[in-house]
Amino acid sequence: MTTVSIWTFDTPAGAEVALRTLERLQNRRRLVIDDAAVVVWPADVRRPRTYQAGTAMGTAALSGAFWGLLFGLVFLLPLAGTPDGATGLARVGLSDELLAQLRDRIAAGTSALFLLSGGAVLDDVREALAGLHTDLLVTTLDHTQDKALYSAFATDDITETTGAHR
Repeated sequence: MTTVSIWTFDTPAGAEVALRTLERLQNRRRLVIDDAAVVVWPADVRRPRTYQAGTAMGTAALSGAFWGLLFGLVFLLPLAGTPDGATGLARVGLSDELLAQLRDRIAAGTSALFLLSGGAVLDDVREALAGLHTDLLVTTLDHTQDKALYSAFATDDITETTGAHR
């Protein structure tokens, strides 16, 4: 099963420090992350900077459209007054409640690391990030949600190359 884990940090640099730590572990083949994205929100700016980091091997399981949609729903639509329940991402395991928690935890002066991985990787990531002050939000996708996510947002090259998440 696929797990979406969101690691939030109380500093703008925390997520990028954590990402570098995980990339080193990936390079040593000690863990496998399917995709990653980062939110950095310095205290003195209006909006966060977001980007898809992919993996240490330069691949990404999901297209940038997924991360753009997710970040747009979390950071932009609340400003436009979109009513709850309008996300449509619940079908792929990202409930309105999870998005609301993200809005509450990611604010100016913080950062977040979004990881897409197999569920077994979660303990390895937790151990690798033990020295950093972080909070964790996790959602595990069931088979139907996993299939819907990859059907809608998978990059063609990762599916063809690795055979992952058909």
